[in-house]
Amino acid sequence: MDLKTKRWLILIASVVINLCIGSGYAWSVFAKPVIAALGCTAAAAALAFTISNGVGPITMITGGRIQDKVGPKWVIFFGAFMFGGGVLLAGFSTSVSWLYMSYGVIMGLGMGIIYSCTVANTVKFFPDKRGLVAGIATAGYGCGSIIVPPLANSMIASMGILNTFKTLGIAYIIIIAVFSFFIQTAPANYKPEGWNPPAPTATSTVSGVDKNWNQMLSDPMFYVLFLMLTAGAFSGLMIISQASPIIQEVTKVTPAAAAVGVSLLAMANTFGRIFWGAVSDRIGRYPALIVMYIIAGAATLSLSSIGSFGTFIAAIMFVGFCFGGTMGIFPALTADMFGPKNNGVNYGIMFCGFALAGYLGPILAASIKASNGNYTMAFMIAASMSIIGVVLTLIVQNKNKKDRAARSLEAKA
Repeated sequence: MDLKTKRWLILIASVVINLCIGSGYAWSVFAKPVIAALGCTAAAAALAFTISNGVGPITMITGGRIQDKVGPKWVIFFGAFMFGGGVLLAGFSTSVSWLYMSYGVIMGLGMGIIYSCTVANTVKFFPDKRGLVAGIATAGYGCGSIIVPPLANSMIASMGILNTFKTLGIAYIIIIAVFSFFIQTAPANYKPEGWNPPAPTATSTVSGVDKNWNQMLSDPMFYVLFLMLTAGAFSGLMIISQASPIIQEVTKVTPAAAAVGVSLLAMANTFGRIFWGAVSDRIGRYPALIVMYIIAGAATLSLSSIGSFGTFIAAIMFVGFCFGGTMGIFPALTADMFGPKNNGVNYGIMFCGFALAGYLGPILAASIKASNGNYTMAFMIAASMSIIGVVLTLIVQNKNKKDRAARSLEAKA
């Protein structure tokens, strides 16, 4: 089988692996049972989700460097025991501190090391379809929160929250370890037969220059993109982390009905990664991001005045749809801006913007609910973050146009 065909099998394996680690997005289904089992507050329970997202970039960065030396297959294999083991150990929780260490730290580190390999390595195989394939690869990550919520809700009802963690943890170890052997290292500067990279245009995001992490951090545009990622992930992570409690609180439905809402949110998140990734390949990353920020901001703001279940779910699905698009676009955008060669490490550093949103969003929602008795102010703050995202994107887009124009004049001279 030639590599141009085999790369699609590698993509499928990456999607299955990401489906497992993406189950971390199903945290909102576990939140209330964990609160009941450990006797903690909602904010204390939410910290487990925040920690898992916060520590992920640590191993995304180190995992990116290690995979360059030993290949992604063995890094993912090792990560299977970290991620699945963390979930398994969460099943032995008797205190929130144990939950933080198992579900938060160990699972989060495993999530980061696996994600850095599946996404960065797969994107290298598809220089001709970066946006689409980054969207598909990360869609597996979002898909985990489609399948897991109803399954976990049923498991929790029959065997309790702790046994559910144990069962899921063992399943994750087996699935990720097996599919890791289908992963292959992308050749340096791989280019599929018959494809030639298009020439840069005035609105192109492709710099054509490979930068290492030191060079990337010395580029002011890195920090603007970092904040753009934080702004794009903020509302999505705030709602995803608290989706089940928020749906139950605002629309007054049962946990089972809320679990359906969580799955619908996850479907929107997953589809958004593929849809916006493909769209960004056609219209450009920045125009796609601007549209997403506007839709997400409007949908988040509307949540403060909606009470019916159907309308509320539709609104949070729009938020998830655009959040997924942001997460699908940014691996490709990072490779466009700083080159694909070091994208494993570079995107790991860029992903710290996601971790920042993963800390601020969930904690903000839980804290505002505790102090105000509702989520209205949290929704308004999240909507304002989308406005910031639009402004920052316009700044980067304008600078890129000026840089292209200046290089064009130099070439003519």
